[in-house]
Amino acid sequence: MLLVIDVGNTNIVLGVFEGDQLIQHWRLSTKKEQTVDECGIMVRNLFSLNGLNYSAVKDIIISSVVPPIMPTLEEMTKQYFNLQPLVVGPGVKTGMPILYENPREIGADRVVNGVAGYHRYGGPLIIVDLGTAITFCVISAKGEYLGGAITNGVFIGLDALFQRTAKLPRIDLVKPKKVIGRNTVDSMRSGVFYGYVGQIDGIVRRIKAELGSDAFVVATGGMAELFATASETINTVDPMLTLEGLKLIYDMNRGS
Repeated sequence: MLLVIDVGNTNIVLGVFEGDQLIQHWRLSTKKEQTVDECGIMVRNLFSLNGLNYSAVKDIIISSVVPPIMPTLEEMTKQYFNLQPLVVGPGVKTGMPILYENPREIGADRVVNGVAGYHRYGGPLIIVDLGTAITFCVISAKGEYLGGAITNGVFIGLDALFQRTAKLPRIDLVKPKKVIGRNTVDSMRSGVFYGYVGQIDGIVRRIKAELGSDAFVVATGGMAELFATASETINTVDPMLTLEGLKLIYDMNRGS
């Protein structure tokens, strides 16, 4: 079995592959202060609770946008799995030309998504990842990573609205039934939800115009399902895109 780990600012997503099949996955909160033992025990417990034998894991691959947590994760894989993980970064083969001015600036998750997206959907392709930040990645018809756009994520916007105003409450986000809210909470939900939908669709349309051609649009990340219900530009939602990309990159580097 292969254990794949995607470390984001808000969540850590783990997946287990048996051959080419993703047989299990979990989403955990990202906690920078977690110890090696806490992390190892939690992962082992997840395996046990789902009837999986952690000793059957033969290799591990990690992508991360949270550098401080990496020493803990790498030490955990050594102590609890007796394995040295493959970490996505400079020197790791991806099979995707990066046309960024400085390729080292690109978050590992964006490259992983690009590899998986092009493998699955071809190009030109736009990948919208709705996480702590919302990222737009643009892949050419030839499978080149062209660049993209980055903006603040939904929960950053919600937190700012609560923290920087005197009377607005902290709210959860659900899809509003109407755009015109009849109370403060519904008005906030409407503004945030449809504001981000408009932002997503607006940026996607501008990217297509700049490309001079149509492009397939795939959404991924924790908020993808919610916003895809109202978006006019998202063609499909692929929640496991990053995990699939990690498997592909693993196969390029260590796969038999």
